[in-house]
This record gives sequence, C-alpha cells and structure tokens, in this order.
Amino acid sequence: QISPPPVEPKKPRPVRRFVGGVFRATGSSILTIGMFGTALAAGGFLGLAISFRNLPDVRTLQGYAPPETSYIYDIKGKLLTSIHGEAHREVVPLNKISPHLKRAVLAIEDSNFYSHHGINPNSIGRAIVVNSRSGGVREGASTITMQLVKNLLLSKERTYSRKLAEGVLAVRVEHVFEKDEILEQYLNTIYWGHNAYGVQTAAESYFSKDAAALNLAESAMMAGLIQAPEVHSPFRNYDLTKQRQAQVLNRMATLGWITEAEAEAAKKTPLRLGKPTAWLGQRVPFVTDAVISELNRRFGAQAIQKGGMRVQTTIDLDFQRRTLEAATASFQRRVGAGLKADQFALVAIDPRTHFVKAMIGGADYSKSQFNRATQSQRQPGSSFKPFVYYTAFASGNWTPSSVIDDKPVQYRDGSGFYTPKNYGGGYSGEMTLRAALISSANVPAVVLGQKVGLAKVVELCRLLGIESPIDTFVSLPLGSVGITPMEMAGAYATFASNGWHSDPTIIARVTDSQGVLLLDNTPEPQLVLDPWATATLSATMQGVIHGGTGTLAYIGRQAAGKTGTTDSERDVWFVGYVPQLAAAVWIGNDNYTPMGERITGGGYAAPIWRDFMQEALKDEPAQFFPPASNFPEPEPTES
Repeated sequence: QISPPPVEPKKPRPVRRFVGGVFRATGSSILTIGMFGTALAAGGFLGLAISFRNLPDVRTLQGYAPPETSYIYDIKGKLLTSIHGEAHREVVPLNKISPHLKRAVLAIEDSNFYSHHGINPNSIGRAIVVNSRSGGVREGASTITMQLVKNLLLSKERTYSRKLAEGVLAVRVEHVFEKDEILEQYLNTIYWGHNAYGVQTAAESYFSKDAAALNLAESAMMAGLIQAPEVHSPFRNYDLTKQRQAQVLNRMATLGWITEAEAEAAKKTPLRLGKPTAWLGQRVPFVTDAVISELNRRFGAQAIQKGGMRVQTTIDLDFQRRTLEAATASFQRRVGAGLKADQFALVAIDPRTHFVKAMIGGADYSKSQFNRATQSQRQPGSSFKPFVYYTAFASGNWTPSSVIDDKPVQYRDGSGFYTPKNYGGGYSGEMTLRAALISSANVPAVVLGQKVGLAKVVELCRLLGIESPIDTFVSLPLGSVGITPMEMAGAYATFASNGWHSDPTIIARVTDSQGVLLLDNTPEPQLVLDPWATATLSATMQGVIHGGTGTLAYIGRQAAGKTGTTDSERDVWFVGYVPQLAAAVWIGNDNYTPMGERITGGGYAAPIWRDFMQEALKDEPAQFFPPASNFPEPEPTES
C-alpha cells in the first residue's frame, strides 16, 4: 500500500472542499468570482448525483474483469498464444506491482489520491481557468478515480457534461470501493502504448519483466507514458521519453516521496528496453496469425477478442518447430549458395484429414509479419501442369502413353497471338504425356490445355479448393495465375488421397470457456476426383522425382511431385506428396525481382521440400499409392 502524504485530521466535505479549491486556484478577482459562480452552478456534485439518474451503476465495477481472453492450443493441448481485444492482458493484484511504479503514477497523475473523495477541487479550479480562456475543454482535472470511471463507464468525448458525469460517478465510486481497489483496477485497465493494456503487459513489453520487478527509473518512465503513451514511447523518441521521465522523478522529489539524489540517480540509469510487439508472446506466430484470421472470418473479431474461446489447432507444436528449423536451414543454405531470394513459404497438409500440419509464412517473422503461405498469390509455373494432365486423364481420352507433338505452335489470345516456348528453347517432337510431364515441357502442356478445354481445368481447380482468380488465357497451363501455397498444398493433398477432399483447415475445434462446442472441423471427406485418373497422375509424377526435373526431391520412399519455375526466375516451387503428407514450397522476393540466372524449382525449391519431408517423416513408415490398375478407366468424353 502507498503511504499517503500527511493530511489534515478533519477533511472538509466534497462540496466545501470544491469551493475552497476553486478560490485557491482562481484568486479573488471579479472575473474569478464570476467564474466561481459558473463553477458553483455546474459543480454542485451532490445535487448532480440526484439529477444524473441515468448514469451507470458504479456497483457494476464490483468484481469487474476485462473481457475474457481467448486461448489457442496445438493439437495436443499446448498453449500457443492468447487473444484479447486490447492485447494479452494479465491482471495482477496491487501487491504484485512495484511500489516505485505506484508512487510514480500517483505523483504525476493524482498526488492527493489517498486524501480526496473522488474529485480534486484544486485541480478543478485550475481547469476552469484554462478552459474558460480557451473556450473549450483543454484541461481535464481528472483524478485517478475519474479516469477509471471514464475508461470503464463513460464515452471518451471531451465535453463539460461528460466531465460532470465523471465527477458524480467518481464520488459514488469512492463511497463503494477502497482506495487500493480503485488503484488496482486503474493500473490493470489503462493503456500504456503499443497495444499494451494493464501494468503487467506493459512491464513485459517495455522491459521484459514483471510489474513487481520494475525499478525506480523504469517506473518513472512508465508513469510518464499514461497521458500520451505513443508520443512518449521510448521506441519512438527516446530523448522525449527521458525528458518525461525526468518530470515524473522531479515531481516525486518535490512531494518528498524520493530524495533529490534518488531522482538524479534514476535519471542516469539506462533503460534496457524489450520489444513492443504482440508476437513475442506467440510460440509459432505465422500459425497463430493464420488461426486468428480464420476465426475472424468465421466468428468476427469481437467474438474472439472478448468471447473467451478455446481453440484447438491442427498443428503439433513440436512437429512445427523441428520441421521449421529443417526447412529454414535448407533455405539459408540455398541463399548461401547464390540464391538471391529474401523469402520462402511452406504449407504441409495431411491428405487423410486435410488438416494443416505445418506452416511457414516467411523467412523471418520479426522482420515481416506478412503470411506468404496464406496471403501471397504467386505464379506456380509448371507446378500448375498436373491440373491440366489430370483433366486429360479424367476425360477418358488420354493416358500417360498418349502421344502429343512438341513443336512450334501459335494461338490467338485476346487481341494478339501467343507462342509458347520450352524452358531453355528447342522442341522434342512427338512424346508421350508421361514424358512431357516428367520433363516439364511447356508446349505440350499448352496444347493439351487447348484440347481438354481450359474451362474444365478451372472447374477442377475450384473443385480442389483453389479460390484465387483464374483467367482462361492460353498460357494458363504454365501457371500464369496467382495462387497461394496453401491452395497448392490443399489441391495436391487431394491427389495424395487419391481423390478424397475436405476443405483444408488449421482449426480442429473451438469451444467457449464453458466447453460449449462452437466449431467442429472433424473431416468429412468426399470423393471428388476419378480414382483411376488420380492414381495415374500420381504414378506419372513419381517420375518427376525419379528421373525428371525434381530429382533433388528424392526422399527414399514413394513420392510424387512437380517443379515450378516462372519466367525471369521470379517464383520457384516444388509441390509434392506422399500418401500421408502433402507440402508446397515457394521461394521468391517480395518485390518480384529475379533470383538469378538458371534458378529453377528443381534446383532450389525441391531440396527444401526434401529436407522438410525427411524431418517430417523420420518416424513415419513408408506408405504406397494405390495403383491405377485397381480402378476402372473413365469412359471417353467429347473433347
């Protein structure tokens, strides 16, 4: 408890103290007497207490707690992060707050806190003078009790009527609550800047320590933030922060609550700052950001920020961490070998459930919080070709042994003509579809797209959950559209399950704080693809890894996949799968600059996929795709 400064043994009643305070603050001129008359008319707080019958009941503050925090867990129940509308607030009792901070806050905000009854007449008199001269509300004269009332019970408008209401409610609050209760609520509810609400959250954000451990220098700095947190933030203007800190320390010394020597020593004490970022409390920030985005879409921001939800994700924290480490190290090795890329992303999905098992949204969350796994629509290049080949196989008109001619062709596309070219130039003449896909020949893919119909390819993409805009340009088979890694991984996961599809999700279930089920994402897979065509595609794409453009993705077990490289080497991909896991890897630069000459998905994305999958599957036995011979071939349809 704070020891209050000495006070008179007999305290005048609030109205009499209000009148005396106004005289002391304003003097005795005729103008002042006129001001006082106005103040007296507007300041009869006991009378106002009767007339303000529609004001909130201050007893609602009894047992008040901030809106319930929502919690996000991994699939095994490990806490990943918590969500609150105002930040990750943790309420602490008054005895768990540094005495230095309590004194510093009282000194700069309300040094008479323990002696007044909710209103400070001296401050009100001073405010009357300032506001009368300015023609509006410029100085508030708010006590800590009045600030608490404003924050929890009233609007933030700056009007005389609201200030009067503050005073009335402050007097009422002081009749119901003890001083320590008021101070505790105040320190736990006010805003300290950088999305930090409550003293504990602020102490962790600014100094990476508990509120109880704050020293005098840190306490004075934090107390100085209250009136203008963002302005006086040490992360924005350290010199201004130190000036404000000095004002607090000087005030404490003037009150006799610290010595001049203590004040000077505190001014010279360096501030060892933490980092004011909400993600510091998150264990896998790209994952939890994606979860929050999905919750916002389903329930709305207010529901999750104040509703006390319990969210079970599909992520295994240990799995996420070790595969993240393996993939990140692999990416860094590629950069060290000459890759001029600043970002990569990865999404892994279990084909049996379409649950997201791992997600990497960028190379370094601390430098960029943009989630490229779910938000970045980049051209997939040749990793789009399997959608064209599946459409051909499912039509019943084509098999892997069907022959297509790789030769110069030209198509009218819009107002002009389009002439596809193979990577590296040249043509191979007649070749099977199997050979064309394994070698990633461009011209056969474009020709095949025209033969099967691009509208049918787009229809397949929608069936597989790809929602990004897709135009039917002639070049579509070469991946000339923007698609997210999440969409690519989800689509390939349906190939991996031999045609069984569920909507990909990173959330398994959601309940409220009482355990009432709000969302159940138990998978309900549907067979959306032809089993023979899907098995045939998987068999063909195994050749990509065993002897085609993706040999660096070899992991020593049955796997299928496809490389992707766009023009000018701006995007490179490898998307592949085994029966129990599908993963998409993308590499590129946020500003779309090329990554260097001869940078391909097979040379750079495939090894990252390999290193990720080897870590992800190290404790998993090998599984096998069903052979196409197990299923009947589809009946031929019209081309």
